[in-house]
Amino acid sequence: MEKLLLLLLLCRVSSPVKHSLRYFFAGSTEVHNVPEFVGAAEVDGIVMGYCDTDRKIVEPKQELVKIFFEMDPDQLEWYNGECFENQPNFFKATIYTLMQLFNQSGGVHVLQRMDGCEWDDETGEIHGFMLYGYDGEDLLSFDLKKLTWIPLKPEAVPIKRRWDAETTRTTYVEVFLTRLCPEWLKKYVAFGKSLLERTERPSVSLLQKTPSSPVSCHASGFYPDRATLIWRKDGEELHEDVELGEILPNHDGTFQTSADLNVSSVPPEDWRRYDCVFHLSGVEDNIVTKLDEAEIRTNWGSSSKFAVGAGVGVVAGLLLPTLFVAGLFIWRRNNNGEPVIIIIIIIMIIIIVIIIRPTSSS
Repeated sequence: MEKLLLLLLLCRVSSPVKHSLRYFFAGSTEVHNVPEFVGAAEVDGIVMGYCDTDRKIVEPKQELVKIFFEMDPDQLEWYNGECFENQPNFFKATIYTLMQLFNQSGGVHVLQRMDGCEWDDETGEIHGFMLYGYDGEDLLSFDLKKLTWIPLKPEAVPIKRRWDAETTRTTYVEVFLTRLCPEWLKKYVAFGKSLLERTERPSVSLLQKTPSSPVSCHASGFYPDRATLIWRKDGEELHEDVELGEILPNHDGTFQTSADLNVSSVPPEDWRRYDCVFHLSGVEDNIVTKLDEAEIRTNWGSSSKFAVGAGVGVVAGLLLPTLFVAGLFIWRRNNNGEPVIIIIIIIMIIIIVIIIRPTSSS
């Protein structure tokens, strides 16, 4: 039941030995212009594929996924059956049951699931997990040690009893989390090993929105994600007046990051004392970019090199797969009392944007 959707061949090395395979699913009711069921798969944090019941196509997000499906068309056919028949039917029936348990007659409702496994290729340790959420809150989780479902809401108790009584379901979940998922993950890691060992250096640019804004040193297109980006003054690393950004995935499997330097108090004659340094793990030579006003891409002036609209469009395109995964399980962070409906709306907006995104962009 849980073997679904996309296989993935390209993995991000987030640590020397640990790898992960995760599946994300969402079913919804009464949300106009949004598919009733959507799914995504990721390996080591990189989204590899997507599907929904409107377009009825498994859409690879990485070129290697396309190659794998060409090599094994029977597997692609099996995923199509799971993505557009088995899982959508299961989610639809479960949402109907939940609406009765929560005494709901209609309206917008969202059922989500995240499952998968983590594998330490040095120690051999394997950890499987499966979690359901409903309308932005945790609902059920599976206890692999006791082989039982744990209700996280009082309304989930009847489902827990029903699923615990279905021994076939329990056996399959156990096998999937402890054997099948790790086997697939090991297969994907081995298949993509040559790519995992590669290094790609980024392009580094200096960006500034307005004359009073910080200067952003932006590096994009590097692989793997084990990299650092810092600002220096006279060869010494700066910590004050510097804001470091997170390392984020690009749509092509590479990564991007940025570091902002507040130059409001830096005299023009001192700019030459500053530089931005990008270091990629496994690569000896750093990329050093001097703080030079002539090299900064700006938003102002007739000779503008960096248009706001274009910049936002590029960044949005690069982050959409990540936003989708984050949106599917945003309820995990819903601990600040915000209304659940806001969370649902956010999730649906993210899904809609991904749906209208051209296939060619992947």
